[in-house]
Amino acid sequence: AIRGAIINAKLSVVPVRRGYWGNKIGTPHTVPCKVTGKCGSTRVRLIPAPRGTGLVAAGVPKKLLMMAGIDDCYTSATGQTATLGNFAKATFQAIVNTYSYLTPDMWSANTFSKSPYQEFTDFLAKGASLPTAHDV
Repeated sequence: AIRGAIINAKLSVVPVRRGYWGNKIGTPHTVPCKVTGKCGSTRVRLIPAPRGTGLVAAGVPKKLLMMAGIDDCYTSATGQTATLGNFAKATFQAIVNTYSYLTPDMWSANTFSKSPYQEFTDFLAKGASLPTAHDV
């Protein structure tokens, strides 16, 4: 049972995306944007906070956010937060959702090719016509 729990825990590890609240000075300290997690009737919203704010959260989300490495974050919870299992799962889902939001810094670099009109401007400027079937 212990071995199975260890394997399950290792498979459940997820990346946590951290971001900045204002200027990009120092290390990332908060969530990159507002994210929401839901489990049962419980909804947890993580909101970026300025550096030095700390974790403004109840006990369960505060522990999860500390383990996730988030230093500054506001939280908002609705629903039946007394069911701690759903409260914890909703917080975990919000942490997982930090990577589901695509921001411009995650865009891949595009290499644009020239359109055919730009590529063959010299040929088109000559006004030369292509040979037709009756010319051959």
